[in-house]
Amino acid sequence: MTSSFPSRIYLLRHAKSGWAQPGERDFDRPLDGEGFAEAELVAEKAADRGYRPERVISSTAVRCRQTAEAVRRAIDEDLELAFVDDLYNAPVDVYLELLSSNGSAGSLMLIGHNPTIEEAMERLIGADEAAGAIPMGYPTAGLAVLDRPGEPTGPHWRLVDFLTA
Repeated sequence: MTSSFPSRIYLLRHAKSGWAQPGERDFDRPLDGEGFAEAELVAEKAADRGYRPERVISSTAVRCRQTAEAVRRAIDEDLELAFVDDLYNAPVDVYLELLSSNGSAGSLMLIGHNPTIEEAMERLIGADEAAGAIPMGYPTAGLAVLDRPGEPTGPHWRLVDFLTA
């Protein structure tokens, strides 16, 4: 099976979540009030700039699901969301494999967790460019927009935009 990446990738870190309550699993932590606002704002900014992924794949963690729903509301109510358990606590290779196995989509958004979302960006555009774009680390509700290089032999993807709430 041949793998190929989409021509545009959106890497979205989930918005700000609250701390786990006693007895609550990390997986079940929802967005807090600030996180709901962040998710809505970054999704609206993306829609205003015409960023419309053909496919959205999100971690099944509650905070990622809630972030994905904000994207759907802002961009397209009919946008199909796919939820993948493997994105929760996954190494970067899992994120990259999901990207490369979805090349049939012209554009793909991954909604996931740090530090893996930041590591995926670094692997795709290079550590120096990633550090220049996000010197303080990948913020909650941060959205990287990456385009595939014109030359198949080019070293890195190109960072087109980075949105924050």
